[in-house]
Amino acid sequence: MAAKKIVFLDRDTIPAHILIPQPTFDHQWVNYPETAPHEVAQRISDADIVISNKVYLGEEALNTASQLEHIAVAATGINNVDLDYCRKHQIRVTNIQGYATQSVPEHIIGLLFALKRNLFAYHKDIADGEWQRQNKFCFFTHPIQDMAGSTLGIIGSGTLGQATAALARAIGVKVQFAERRGVSECRSGYVSFENCLETSDAIALLCPLTDETRNLIDANALNKMKSTALLINTGRGGLVDESALVSALERGEIAGAGVDVFAEEPAPMDNPLVANQHLPNLILTPHVAWGSDSSITRLCEILVSNLEATSQGVEQNRVV
Repeated sequence: MAAKKIVFLDRDTIPAHILIPQPTFDHQWVNYPETAPHEVAQRISDADIVISNKVYLGEEALNTASQLEHIAVAATGINNVDLDYCRKHQIRVTNIQGYATQSVPEHIIGLLFALKRNLFAYHKDIADGEWQRQNKFCFFTHPIQDMAGSTLGIIGSGTLGQATAALARAIGVKVQFAERRGVSECRSGYVSFENCLETSDAIALLCPLTDETRNLIDANALNKMKSTALLINTGRGGLVDESALVSALERGEIAGAGVDVFAEEPAPMDNPLVANQHLPNLILTPHVAWGSDSSITRLCEILVSNLEATSQGVEQNRVV
């Protein structure tokens, strides 16, 4: 059997100090630090296996890859792959599942703590000389709230949603899961989407981005939330109307937001959230909630395990 050519289109999405195990089957592995859209077709033209974290693989590029048999997405989200094309052409698509069940929940809880206790706002006060102007042993320019006893509404009840719920409960937070928007009869253990928005002290978005969930949190949804509530998005940027979120923060319709994902990534400087990063109740991180060393190491292990399983004809983490 000829060696399989494996092309990793965006190796730099994995930190350099994290080693990727090598598959045991005969192969040739080609790494590209990053790949621009116009470079995709040429780079995958003779590949048997393509690995992509965020590089888009659409019909135009895939048409050039006559021997492509497997697309291994080095992430959970698969909205960067034309799945309909892959179905029609019997190209297997796999993703990574269950690797960030420690990292993402900790990031969410970390953002909640920072916002509840206004850590960044107080840091800015010191940087701006407010402590000295107050001339007091301690001063309270922003409210400080405890996490314990609050209610966290989670939208997305998959592995990450469940792991976040477990960590939140461990610190005394009540948890409720939201039913899908527009569904009138809730599953056992769920509350309606609208009720979740109205009764939660914080909302965490952990659902996939689909046509049904795009702009799930829009001006109308934000208006339903408590004025004291927080919004955390570690799911996908497209889940939130970013301009509406900025307006809600500026008008005090909600108390704060922590955002790790953006509609366009890297987010340009004119992105509504980036352009308003000075807001004291807004914390931005660059899509790194998943990125603890242990989680990325686990991701790489699952990635290669997916390659091994496919080479042996075994179904593992297959989405198409």
